[in-house]
Parts: sequence; C-alpha cells; structure tokens
Amino acid sequence: MSKKSLLTEMRDTQLAIEMIELGARPQVLESETTLSRERLLKLYKEVKGVSPPKGMLPFSTDWFLTWLPNVHSSLFINIHRYLTKNSDCSGIVAVLKSYRLYQEYLHTNQIEGVLSFTRAWTLNRFFESRMLETAVCSGCGGHFVVHPDDLHDQYVCGLCNVPARAGKTRKAKMAQIELTAAA
Repeated sequence: MSKKSLLTEMRDTQLAIEMIELGARPQVLESETTLSRERLLKLYKEVKGVSPPKGMLPFSTDWFLTWLPNVHSSLFINIHRYLTKNSDCSGIVAVLKSYRLYQEYLHTNQIEGVLSFTRAWTLNRFFESRMLETAVCSGCGGHFVVHPDDLHDQYVCGLCNVPARAGKTRKAKMAQIELTAAA
C-alpha cells in the first residue's frame, strides 16, 4: 500500500468515526469516504456497539418545510453558510463543523434537537442541487428554508406566524400534566 493511499485510508477512517459519533447512516459514510462497505459496517459496530440502522435515506424535501423541522433546518443551513463563507471550510468537513455548532447552540439554549446528522447532510445536498433555497422573512428578516418554486415576495416564517397546533404534541401535553401535578 502506498503512503498516499495509507494516508487517505487513515483520513477517511477518522472522518467516518466522527460521522458515526454524530449519528451518520451507512449511506452517508459510503458517499463521503473511500472505505469499503464492509469496513464501514465493522467501524460502525466498533464505535456504536450496535449494527447500523437499515433503510433508505430521506429523499423528500417536504420534511424540511414543515414547521419545527423548518426552524431547525434554517438554523443549520445559516450556520453552514456562515462557516463556508467565512472560513476555509468546505464539503463534509463544513457539514461536520456546522452540525457541531448547531448541537452546541441547542445545548446552550436547552432546546431539544430535531435535525439528525443524516438529515443535515441531506439538507446540504438538497441545497447543492438547488432543490431547496432560503427566503427572507418579511417579519423578522431571518433566512428560512423554502422550496425554490414557491412564491416568496411576502414570505413569513414559522416563528413570526406560529401555526395554531405548534407545540401541542402529546409529549408537550404530558410535560404540562407533570408540571401541574408537581405544583
């Protein structure tokens, strides 16, 4: 094995480990590294202690346009854009760093995460292929994920115009019941 291919394999192994730790699915690992599927599956089991999840990757842009996922997707893509514009970072390294910053923001503000690493990676791919873009909210001026074929002249984001059912999930209802019972 040449020195160059050994260095590539070491770099790809480290990259795969980082992605696995963040929850990347095998298809993402295969797409971003030169490691064999067998090697990636073994690596996944070593890092996570379990076999990787099976099934297809998200393939529709619709999920990113629903209320809460849109807020999180917009946060991630804005972090990613800022990072790639203001640093030497690009490609999968930029996605990794952006996702870590997204997670740090959530942790600091005690917000539950919605966007998995695989979804963040997919979102980035949708932006690269121009299947999604951002529009500026006429209310707050923030940039939010939208479909490129929709009209955006007077776009109002989900934070300025919160849907009536937002936050009315079973989980939120149970948390409210527990709060009331504790008081």
